[in-house]
Amino acid sequence: MKHICVFCGSSSGERPTYADAARRFGAALARRRLGLVYGGGHIGLMGAVADAVLENGGTAVGVIPRFLVEKELAHRGLTELVVVDTMHQRKAVMAERADAFAVLPGGFGTGDELFEILTWAQLGLHTAPIGLLSVAGFFDPLLSWLDHCVREGFVRSDDRSLLLHAADADALLEMLMHRLPGRNS
Repeated sequence: MKHICVFCGSSSGERPTYADAARRFGAALARRRLGLVYGGGHIGLMGAVADAVLENGGTAVGVIPRFLVEKELAHRGLTELVVVDTMHQRKAVMAERADAFAVLPGGFGTGDELFEILTWAQLGLHTAPIGLLSVAGFFDPLLSWLDHCVREGFVRSDDRSLLLHAADADALLEMLMHRLPGRNS
């Protein structure tokens, strides 16, 4: 495993613990010599995780649509900044460069990225592990909903197992690094 794609908010959220967790996650990536692939922004949790990777000697690749560069949202201090034309291209490039996916707190965009990559795994389009960093229980309601979907017959239990979760950066990275592709081990 060489590169972890991180999906997270372009906002820092209401609690300082979210940005703290993003910085800890970025530092953990750098310590393990895992490269970051992410949405390329300098703001919010995205900027916090990228800054922490870079401050700790790691590599950070941002993938950002041109219209967000024009809004001056691109992180200019990255190892590499890939500018694409559309949001769809952004997600495709991030997925192509990733060996695993980690999801930190965020909103609609983060949810979109999570569910697209989960659906691709469900359909067998990739076998990279996917995990949530559930900072301060942020993803607990989502995990409960997914369990409800299993009980109600809308998600198969083996597909539900595609999504790992932990409350600690190092614990989540261990899970991602030691997971058999495509299913829990």
